[in-house]
Amino acid sequence: MSVAELTGSISNIRIGSTPSDLIPLPQASGAYVVDENVKKALPVPGTKVLNTFNYGKSLWGKTTKIVAQLPTGEAINYFLKVVALGDTGRHMCEGEFESLKAIYAVSPGFVPKPYAWGKYKKTDKTDKTDKTNQETYFLLAEFRDVGQQPADPVRLGARLADMHQRSVSPTGKFGFHYSTCHAKIAQAIDSWEDSWCVLYSKHLGHVIELAKPVLKWPQFDVVCKLTLEKVVPRLLLPLQSDGRVLKPSLLHGNCWDGNTAMDMKTGEAFVFDVCSFYGHNEYDTGNWRAPRHRLSNLAYIKNYKKHFPVSEPEEDWDARNLLYSLTFNIGNTIYIPGSSQKPVVYEDMTTLCQMFCPEDLEREMSLLDKASSTNHPTNAREGGEIKDDEGYEEKEGGEEEEEEEEEEEEEEEEEEEDD
Repeated sequence: MSVAELTGSISNIRIGSTPSDLIPLPQASGAYVVDENVKKALPVPGTKVLNTFNYGKSLWGKTTKIVAQLPTGEAINYFLKVVALGDTGRHMCEGEFESLKAIYAVSPGFVPKPYAWGKYKKTDKTDKTDKTNQETYFLLAEFRDVGQQPADPVRLGARLADMHQRSVSPTGKFGFHYSTCHAKIAQAIDSWEDSWCVLYSKHLGHVIELAKPVLKWPQFDVVCKLTLEKVVPRLLLPLQSDGRVLKPSLLHGNCWDGNTAMDMKTGEAFVFDVCSFYGHNEYDTGNWRAPRHRLSNLAYIKNYKKHFPVSEPEEDWDARNLLYSLTFNIGNTIYIPGSSQKPVVYEDMTTLCQMFCPEDLEREMSLLDKASSTNHPTNAREGGEIKDDEGYEEKEGGEEEEEEEEEEEEEEEEEEEDD
């Protein structure tokens, strides 16, 4: 299969439609009181905070714009993210700081320069997302004027590929020195592995475990097991077999529409809300498959591939892309209100199993059907549907039929996916 054919097949399995409009620009509004520990963390001693405004939005906390004055009298702006989620917030802020620091060292300008992360002196009482008065943590970084979102496909593809190509793993292995967070998920990537297959198996397996309380039906357990045991080795081991060498590339970790933008001042593409680690460069394009994202427009993957060719074996590219999309869609299912990805995840895993271990899938499902019909009839497949442990019905061929208005509301909520 040619690269051109691979490019055209990025979305063989699509549910929903791709938004065609741009994301509204973030606006500064309302006053915000900066904590004393943030002021102490400002990079230039003697800097005065003049004003602080709410800027943009985050599912997990608050984002603000600090307007300040340097001792020289020069005006300067800073970006402040505040997360009032206790230890989870600490993990999120430190992980993003470490990620930004790693990317900035390789590609200055592709991410905002990170300055500091830390703990608030006082709990942030203005954060409406915090219902328990947990400890508050912050991330302080360079302020960038967000323009068009998502970023232009030509500029984004070139800069992302450049980062992937020029980055060098400090150990020569796959992994990271810290467990960075995708949303509130502490990723299982904080080890150093010679094998990408081993690291991704840990990463995906951890996400699947977290999803089990949400995606709880017997058929899901079957496809999860087969995906980890059969599909992952089948698709990822060949990347480092038969003399092939796979370079560990520094990854963004969650490259979707809302985490990319054009800088209004420089006109360059940049990214943020990163949760980095060293992995297969193609992993960063796994999130581009989802039609809920504007990055699923084929212009993005085409421009990326101009700068970073497909890994061998080329014929496995589309299946690898589908495999890499799983962690993002599962995360969406766990944490995004109104997510419609539950049946998508199941169908995508089933498709991969049908491609690479069809006999195992047929055998496991047959055994499950027999056991279910004997012991748990309410969990059995009935009329081409799947029922989970709560009686929730899923259509095997796609999403549940819903009213058009409800679908639009769900898509809007999913587009708010943060880090």
